[in-house]
Amino acid sequence: MKKFFVDIYYVWWNELKVVFKDPAVILLFFIVPLAYPLIYAYIYNNEVAQHVPIVAVDDSRSAKGREFIRMVDASPDVNVVARAANMEEAREMLRREEVYSILYLPNDFSKRIGRTEQVPVFVYADMSSMLFYKASVLSVTEASLKMGADIRVSEMEHGTQAQDEASMQAVKYEWIPFYNTPNGFASFFVPAVLILIIQQTLVLGISTLVGTHNDRKTFTVASLVAYGKNVNAVGLTIGKAFCYSSLYLIVSVWILRVIPYIFNLPQIGDPVTIMAFVFPYLLAATFFSMTISYFASQREFSMLLFTFTSVLLIFLTGISWPWTAMPGALKAIAYIFPSTPGVHAFVKINTMGATLYDVGFEITVLWIQTLFYCVLASLMYRWWIRNYDPRFKGQLVPGK
Repeated sequence: MKKFFVDIYYVWWNELKVVFKDPAVILLFFIVPLAYPLIYAYIYNNEVAQHVPIVAVDDSRSAKGREFIRMVDASPDVNVVARAANMEEAREMLRREEVYSILYLPNDFSKRIGRTEQVPVFVYADMSSMLFYKASVLSVTEASLKMGADIRVSEMEHGTQAQDEASMQAVKYEWIPFYNTPNGFASFFVPAVLILIIQQTLVLGISTLVGTHNDRKTFTVASLVAYGKNVNAVGLTIGKAFCYSSLYLIVSVWILRVIPYIFNLPQIGDPVTIMAFVFPYLLAATFFSMTISYFASQREFSMLLFTFTSVLLIFLTGISWPWTAMPGALKAIAYIFPSTPGVHAFVKINTMGATLYDVGFEITVLWIQTLFYCVLASLMYRWWIRNYDPRFKGQLVPGK
C-alpha cells in the first residue's frame, strides 16, 4: 500500500512537470479558464435587453392606435424607432437589422375597442436573440394591460380614486423573483456555463497532452513501465488525475467564487458546501476527460471536440430547456457527463442556498461517475499504451 501511494506521488510530480513544459496546455489549463469566464460574464452583464429598436405598423391610423404605440414606446425595454406604412416596409427594416421586432395594429383596432370588443395586437420578433423577443412581447403585453385597465375605468365614469384603482386592478399582485432578483439572463445562465467551462477546459488540456504524446511518440511516465518502473495503470491514472484536479482547485476558486462576485451574480451558497461539491465534481470531470482524451490522436482533436460538444452539453444540462420537459432518453444521455449533475448541484447551492442534503442525489451521481470513469480511464490507459507507445512492447499486464 505504501508503494502505491509513493507511485501516485511520483506520477503526480512528473505529470506536473509535463504540464508546465507545454505552452499550449498552460494556455488551456490557466489562461482560458481565467479569461473565458470574464469575457462571457461581461457580455451578459447587462442582464436584460433594453431599448430594443422596433417598428410600428398602424393600419388603423387612429388616435387609439397612436396612444397604444406611445405606451409601448414608454417601456424601458423597447424603443419605437420608426412607423412603417405597411408590413412590407417593416419586414425590409427587419431584414436590414435596423429593428428587431414589428408591432402591428389591425385596421379595426380603434373600432373594436369602441365596441368594447377584444382586439388582437401582433408582434413579430427576430428570433436571433430570445432577449429581443422577451423585451418586445413583455412591453406590448404590459401596454395592452394598461390600456385595458384605463378603458375599464372610463366605462365606469370615473368614481373615486380608490374605485378607479380597484377597477384598474381587481386583484393586486407583486412580482418577486426568487434567487434571480434582477430577472436577468446572466444570473440565470452564466452559473451553468461556469461549471461547463471547468469540464470543457479539462477536456481541452488533457486531450492536448495525449495528442502531443501521440504526435511526438514521447509518453513520459507511461514509458517508464517499459524500463522497469513498475507503476500499474490504476496508479498512473490516479496520479495523473490528482495532478490535473489539484491544479483546477485553484482555477475553480476563480471561476466559481471570484467571477460571480465581480459581476454581482447570485451567490448565497455556503463556501464549505460549495467546496464539498467541487471535490467530487473535479474528480468526475477529470477522470471523464482522461477517458475521452485517449482518443486524441493529434493535438487538434481537443478543439474539434470542444466546438462540437459545448452547445450540446448546455442543452443537456436542462438549463436552457426545462429539465422536467426533457424526454427520459435524453436525461439518461445527459447523466453520462459530469456537467449535468454538476450544473444542477452548483445552481441549487450557489444560487438557491441549498445544503448538501438538498443536492444529495447530484453528489451521489458525481461519486458514481468518479468511480466509473476512474476504472474506464485505467482500461483506456492500458489500451492507449499498447497501441501507441512504440517502446512499451506489451510489458504492462493486468495487475502490474
